[in-house]
Amino acid sequence: MTPLADPPPAEESIGDTIGAFGGTALLIIITVGVATLLHLLTARIISRAVRRWIVSGRSREDSLVDNPEQTVELQVMIMSQRREQRARAIGQLLRSTLALLIWGTAILLILTELGINIAPLMASAGVVGVALGFGAQTLVKDYLSGFFLIVEDQYGVGDLVDLGPVVGNVEEVALRVTRVRDLTGVVWYVRNGEILRVANQSQGWTMASALIPISYDADLELVRRIVTEVGTEMSNDPETSTMMLGRPTFAGVDAVSGEAVYVRILAKARASQQVTLTRELRERLKVAFDKHGVVVPMLARPVNYGPDGTPLPPGTPPPPPAR
Repeated sequence: MTPLADPPPAEESIGDTIGAFGGTALLIIITVGVATLLHLLTARIISRAVRRWIVSGRSREDSLVDNPEQTVELQVMIMSQRREQRARAIGQLLRSTLALLIWGTAILLILTELGINIAPLMASAGVVGVALGFGAQTLVKDYLSGFFLIVEDQYGVGDLVDLGPVVGNVEEVALRVTRVRDLTGVVWYVRNGEILRVANQSQGWTMASALIPISYDADLELVRRIVTEVGTEMSNDPETSTMMLGRPTFAGVDAVSGEAVYVRILAKARASQQVTLTRELRERLKVAFDKHGVVVPMLARPVNYGPDGTPLPPGTPPPPPAR
């Protein structure tokens, strides 16, 4: 009979255990160190790329001239002013995504070194991912839409936008929702996946338009000179010159009726200044028309009266005749 081998000394078993534990701990430390190094390295690379992007945009902006007649060049210049906000948002998104990937991989490697079988975990994660994919389709849609909203720079904080259900100023742009405060002060939270169209009045330039009726026999050449005079006055006024990109112009006659001739005056406005410039333009034109004797006719409107003889509000149908 073969004699049984003698068991290894206790000192050797403890040494092997300590050695194995030390090797595992060393690998874990190396994994954490490499993950930390990659995290810092990628964050530094992204930060440098964002700074370079911002600097290149500023240098291009400085090379352009604020010329109202060159609309394309003006559009490039004004849009480049939004580059910093857009670059920082994309940089933050990239940093968060890479950090999740790096540390997620590091955790899986550490679990493997600790002897934990990650195959069941991966399978469970796959099943959970499929279930979440079916149950959270709208959530995924919102996040993907938010990503493209930021990357494509469709709007940013401070922009005046029309998103369909709400018109107002953007206060926050997140990956899932956009917070907008409408013109009455109410705050709206709009899911990015539900935004089908965006009308942005704060990118580049907009057009201020004033449609004014004048009497049928008014001198159109006089009206044209008045518009030129008002445009020159507004261009020389520091309060209005900052809102405009060029002088207001007489666009021509928009419509003719038996009561009046409708003329349209246009002015290229800076972003978010369309409403303010239009109101100022109407006010100055009214004063100038009064000064030069151009009459704005009283347009006839049918007025209905109630049974007591008082006029009814406009649009109210007349009362039925008394029987």
